[in-house]
Amino acid sequence: MPKKPAMTVQFWGVRGSIPSPGTTTVRYGGNTSCVSVEMRKKYRLVLDAGTGIRPLGKTLQARPETIFVLLSHSHWDHIQGFPFFSPLYEPKRKVYVFPTLTGKAHWCSALKQMDGAHFPVTPDRLPSRTHCITEGGMDFLADHGLCIVPIPTNHPGGGSGYRLEHAGRSVVYLTDNELAPPYEPATDFDTFADFCRHADVLIHDAQYLESDMPQKHGWGHSLVSQACALAAAAQVKHLILFHHDPERTDDEIDAIQDMARAWLQTQDQPVQCTAAYEGLVMQL
Repeated sequence: MPKKPAMTVQFWGVRGSIPSPGTTTVRYGGNTSCVSVEMRKKYRLVLDAGTGIRPLGKTLQARPETIFVLLSHSHWDHIQGFPFFSPLYEPKRKVYVFPTLTGKAHWCSALKQMDGAHFPVTPDRLPSRTHCITEGGMDFLADHGLCIVPIPTNHPGGGSGYRLEHAGRSVVYLTDNELAPPYEPATDFDTFADFCRHADVLIHDAQYLESDMPQKHGWGHSLVSQACALAAAAQVKHLILFHHDPERTDDEIDAIQDMARAWLQTQDQPVQCTAAYEGLVMQL
C-alpha cells in the first residue's frame, strides 16, 4: 500500500492584483490567490481567500473537515473570494479565520467586507460556526497539531509569510513580498534565506520582470530573478513561481518558467522550478 503523503498542496488561484479570465490565461488560470494544504486528518488549511477559494469550497461540501483560513494580508485580491466560500453556508461547519499577523489589522478583513453595503450577507447570518482568531493564532493552530511559523513580509500595509512543517516535510508561503524594496524592509534577504532554508517547497511572489521597473518598484512584489536567487540561496528543493501579473499571458508565463529553470540549473545545487497553475497538486 502506498504511503500517505505528509502534506498535499493544491493551487486554486495563482494570479495577483485582480482576476484575469480570458482566452490567453486558460492554462494557468485567472483566479486570485488561494492554496490549500492537507496536513492532518479532518483539518484543511487554506492560505489566502482570493477568488480561487470559491472552486475549493465546492470540493469541500461533502467533507466534514474543520477549515483554517490563514491570510497573508488584507488586500482585496487575497480576501475577495471569501464571501463565496460555500462552507460558510453549511450549518455546524467550523471555519476559523486568521487575519494578517502584522499587528496592523485587529479586525478580520475577510469578514468585515460582508457588511451589507459591499456584500448582502452579513457574518451574523452565516449558518456555519465561523470565528475570527485575532490573538494567539499560531498557538491556536499548534493546539490543533498544525506547526506554522510566521515571518513579516515586505509589502505596503504589511503582511505575513508562513513556514509549514509536518512529518519531516516543509512548505514556505511568501506571496506579496518585495525582496529588494526601496523602503526599509520588514525582513531582509538573508533572514528570508534562513527562514526558507532547505524547504521542500517555496511558493514565492514572482509578479514582475526587469521590464516592469522602475515604475513598479515599491509596489510590494518581487522580480522572477529575485525569487530564483532566494530559492538558490536557501537551497530549497522546489520553487513555485506565484502571484502572476494579471497582464501575463499563458505563453509569457511559459517563457518565464523556461528562463527561471535555465538559470536555476546553473547553480551549485540545482532547484526544481514550476510556474504555479490552477489545479497543480504537490504531494510531499
